[in-house]
Amino acid sequence: MGALPASGVQHTLRHGDDVATIASIGASLRSFTRAERDLVVPFDADEVRPFYRGATLAPWPNRVVDGGYSFDGVDRQLSLTEPARGHALHGLAAWLDFHAVDKGSDHVTLQAVVEPQAGYPWRVIVRTTFALAPGGLTQTVRAENASDTPAPFGAGPHPYLVAGEGLVDDWTLELPAERVLSVTPDRLVPTTLDPVTAAFDFRSPRRVGSTRIDHAFTGLTRDGGGITTVRVTDAAGSGVGMSWDAACPWVQVHTADLPGGAGRPGHRAGLAVEPMTCAPDAFNDDRYDFDTGLLVLGPGETAEASWRIFAIAPEENA
Repeated sequence: MGALPASGVQHTLRHGDDVATIASIGASLRSFTRAERDLVVPFDADEVRPFYRGATLAPWPNRVVDGGYSFDGVDRQLSLTEPARGHALHGLAAWLDFHAVDKGSDHVTLQAVVEPQAGYPWRVIVRTTFALAPGGLTQTVRAENASDTPAPFGAGPHPYLVAGEGLVDDWTLELPAERVLSVTPDRLVPTTLDPVTAAFDFRSPRRVGSTRIDHAFTGLTRDGGGITTVRVTDAAGSGVGMSWDAACPWVQVHTADLPGGAGRPGHRAGLAVEPMTCAPDAFNDDRYDFDTGLLVLGPGETAEASWRIFAIAPEENA
């Protein structure tokens, strides 16, 4: 038996022309293709996952500012996993090794346990299913509070969508969001929730160009079935979409701007679209004058959210 790849056990799913590979470390979407066309920025199996690419985020997505929060009257301090900005970033599950509890040719269910620890003294069982079907790849995350006291909770994914050749600059984005969370330029600390300005208004599809985005959006427009859909397409009209329901009232969008700019591998190579059950810094809900969407799971209670990634063919945009 060969050595275990750096990203863990590999689970490859197939349905028609769609192929997705899930790595067990962080229950990470390592690759997803339609007819060999990348729909997300991939990484190699024997590679330490770059940043949070494709990871499952729990028990919080995005940032807890300064890693500190108060819950049920007790002050807590999380480890600072984003040292450059001094925050606790993207939860505790992203580097856990998820094990398979069910698997077929087109689906896999993985599970891991967030154990009680400094800063987050609750046990949360995180179970996630990836399933391929004619409509694309759906991921469902279900979390259960296995502790005897209420626990704050949030979740989300972290895929980098790929419309086609070139960089984010060349692609057209449709983002049906009416409000954007303003943040400080240096540490991305949330400040106010505002109507989208011209720079961040993609309700009508338009080219991203040189716009730099690393913001959370809400006020999402939904169709008759309650679904929000973000679309990213190239000049020929092909691309990728992502849909989710009201379980995720927020979405973080990031143009993958990296220090070093164009000379850095991965710089603006994909558009991160991260549906979230709660806003950035939701653990500090009492600091904000808007609904952060923070979930509080009582003992034995569960929460569930899902999202779907799918290919867009040129004729769909004709």
